[in-house]
Order: sequence, then C-alpha cells, then structure tokens
Amino acid sequence: MAQLPAGIRFIISFSRDQWYRAFIFILTFLLYASFHLSRKPISIVKGELHKYCTAWDEADGRFSSQSAKSGSIAPRQLPDNETDCGWAPFDKNNYQQLLGALDYSFLCAYAVGMYLSGIIGERLPIRYYLTFGMLASGAFTALFGLGYFYNIHSFGFYVVTQVINGLVQTTGWPSVVTCLGNWFGKGRRGLIMGVWNSHTSVGNILGSLIAGYWVSTCWGLSFVVPGAIVAAMGIVCFLFLIEHPKDVRCSSTLLTHSKGSENGTNRLRLQKQILKTEKNRPLDPEMQCLLLSDGKGSIHPNHVVILPGDSGSGTAAISFTGALKIPGVIEFSLCLLFAKLVSYTFLFWLPLYITNVDHLDAKKAGELSTLFDVGGIFGGILAGVISDRLEKRASTCGLMLLLAAPTLYIFSTISKMGLEATIAMLLLSGALVSGPYALITTAVSADLGTHKSLKGNAHALSTVTAIIDGTGSVGAALGPLLAGLLSPSGWSNVFYMLMFADACALLI
Repeated sequence: MAQLPAGIRFIISFSRDQWYRAFIFILTFLLYASFHLSRKPISIVKGELHKYCTAWDEADGRFSSQSAKSGSIAPRQLPDNETDCGWAPFDKNNYQQLLGALDYSFLCAYAVGMYLSGIIGERLPIRYYLTFGMLASGAFTALFGLGYFYNIHSFGFYVVTQVINGLVQTTGWPSVVTCLGNWFGKGRRGLIMGVWNSHTSVGNILGSLIAGYWVSTCWGLSFVVPGAIVAAMGIVCFLFLIEHPKDVRCSSTLLTHSKGSENGTNRLRLQKQILKTEKNRPLDPEMQCLLLSDGKGSIHPNHVVILPGDSGSGTAAISFTGALKIPGVIEFSLCLLFAKLVSYTFLFWLPLYITNVDHLDAKKAGELSTLFDVGGIFGGILAGVISDRLEKRASTCGLMLLLAAPTLYIFSTISKMGLEATIAMLLLSGALVSGPYALITTAVSADLGTHKSLKGNAHALSTVTAIIDGTGSVGAALGPLLAGLLSPSGWSNVFYMLMFADACALLI
C-alpha cells in the first residue's frame, strides 16, 4: 500500500474539532478585518478633501501657497462647487474642525450604540445579527463615497452617513468576540487572541492601501470598494459562521446531564470535562472553559457547578448592572477609554500629520501610515505572549503604557527629522500603543466575560465585551475631536494630549 502524500498526512493529523476551531478563527478574523477596512478610508481621504490652497498671483504670474509651502502645481479646470482647496465644504479654513466633527459623529454613535449592541446581541442569534450589521455597514460606507459621484457638498449628508454607519458597526465586536470565546478557552487565550486581534491592523493596512489607490483620482471609490467588501463578507458570514461548538456536535462541547439533578430551578453545567478515552492525558488547555451541552462522557465532581435556573428556559442573559459588578470591568473599561483615545487619534489623523510634517501627497502618506498598524500587529501578539507567561494581564498593560508615553514624546520630536526617523517611530509607537488596547479588548474582555463569579453563565460575554469596548469608544470619539481642535495651534499640543491620556490609562 502506497504511503500517503505528505500534504494529506498533515491534513489528517488534525482532528475534526481542531479544523473547526481553525476555520472559526480565520473566519472571524476576516469578518472583523473587513469592518476596520471600511473605517480607514476617511483618514486617507482627508488629505484630498482639503488640499493645499493655491491662488493665482497676477503680479508675478505664478502660484503661491496659502496654507503650506509653495508648489509648482499646474492650473486645472474646477467644477463650480469645488475649489483648489479641495472638496466643499471641507475647503474652508475651518476644515480641521469639520473633519474632526466627521470622526466624532462616527465614534460617538459607535460608543453609544455599543452599550446597546451587547445587550441586544445576547438575545439574538450571532450569525443573523452580524450579517445585518455588515450589510448595513457596507451600504453606508459606500453611500459616503457616492457623495463624490453625485456631487454632494452638504456637510449634514456626510455627518448623518457617519452616524448611522457608526451605529451599525457596533454589531461587529461583541459578536465576533463572543463567537471566538465560545470556541476557545483560557489556556493560551492571550497568545491566540493577540494573534487574532491583528485583524484590526490588517484591516487598517488593507483599508489604507485600497483607499490610497483611488484617493488622488476618484476618492469616491475609496469608500465604495471597501463598502462592497464589507457587504460581501456579510454574505460569507451568513453562509458559514458557526456560533457555538455544540451546533456541529464537536466533542469538546459534550455535556452530561445527571438525571434528577435538573429540576427547573437548578441546572448542571460543565466548565471542564475529561472524556473516558482521555482520562490519562492532559486536557487541551483550549478546551478547558468551553460551556458544554448534549453529549456523553464521564463527569468529575470538581468540574460541576450549580447555577441558579430560570425554570428550565435556559441561562438568562446578564443585566447591564450585573455586568458592571463583575470585578475588573469598570477598571479595565476606564483604562481602555484612554488607551483607545490614543490609538484612534493615530487611526484618524496620522495620514494628515504625515502629510503636513513630511510634505507627502495623500496616497504616499496613507501608505506610510500603515507602518503604525504593522507595529500594532507585533505589539498585540507580544502583549498576549507576555500576559500568558506572567498570568498578569494588568501588569502587562501597565508596562507597555509606561513605555508608550516617552515614545510618543520622542515621536513628536524626531519625526520632523526625516522619513527614516518617522518610519522607525511609527513601528515602535504602533507596538506600544496598540499592545494594551489589543489585550484589553480581547483576552481581558473574554476573561471577565467568563469570570468565575458568573458560575458558567456564557450569556455575559457579549454584554461585558460591549461595556468595555463601548467605554473605550468614548475615548475613541474624544481623541480625534480633540486632535481636530488642537492641531491648528500645532501638532505638539496633540502629542501632549496623547501623552496625558496615556498617563491616565497607566494610573487606572
């Protein structure tokens, strides 16, 4: 009998359960990466919505710059409602405040909607809820870009589009974290979620490259194409997402019901289980904290806890106030508020900062800004590995926040010295700024959502995740708004604000 090919031997070396978990890992990664892909275009297009203003100087017959250094730009024919300064109404001197208001409208709606999204998400099927959010987000992302094709210059149109898009995008985070939490336990959660959370940076990078491709020629496509991608991924979600291991009868989801122990008032739930065939083998750490149902197997007494029942109708979803009482939820929520303030200020304003400091066009500045997200990938993974090794999530966040503050100061100082210095500081700043943010929104949220005080109530994970990320989104809304208000007085003031926020996160 011929030996199996090496590729086939590799495939069959993994169990059915492992393939399912790998599939869910990759699918949820791609789903949320597409959300971030659709958020990035606005930061890339800012440099096109307001460009260096030029005026014809009849005295000497040449162009002179009104808002930046002079340039030798050839005159061009402009539509009646467009000026050399960019796209109305963002061509005025108060463009930074208007662009900041766009960011604030999206992020404020996102923060408010997140608190409601977690509660709603607990009570609806994840697959349907997430599919709806992705289709709606794709539609409103594309709608912003249609303003270019239909020559829309109403500031209210762009604000309303951003507000609705911010609301529907709140369906994403609680859904994907809950789904991933259903499939993976605590054994190597920091590492697994550190790698998984790189979807944020991957989405930002892809969004920057896609938006940058069209920004100088047809900025409307910088929104329409990402919107189409998000909507397409929503269809993929509807067709393929598996919410819980029990839905495909994975062996890791086995639950043994003890007859006579479930009386409608109390139920038995397994937090850990050792199968008969695996009694003498160490349990896979990724299967330790899965909530199990509908199977057969032996029960160890130490793996059984009794939960208050609800007359046999299933475990009730936790209330908002009940989630706040979980130890650590309030503290990490406030810490994330300041950490996300710093991260999202970079997300929305970094390309414009690079344009002003290094005098690059919008496309090149957008491409260069992706280095911050590249650093964020390594920072998130590093934070996860360290927190797993030390088994101290808070200490890991504190260490990275402590290093981030002086790094931001150095960034503001030496980034003006040239392109090479900017590249180096983008990578380092991305790692230190994104590390704590990634750890809190993933591993910490999942840990708190399955806290021992919940006695196995899986319905708390989405609500806890939404509270933590919703509070963080308040900071995400404030950061870009403050940057828009402070940047006219000098970018150094923006960095002082970021360093202060970083110090507040460290203190909390």
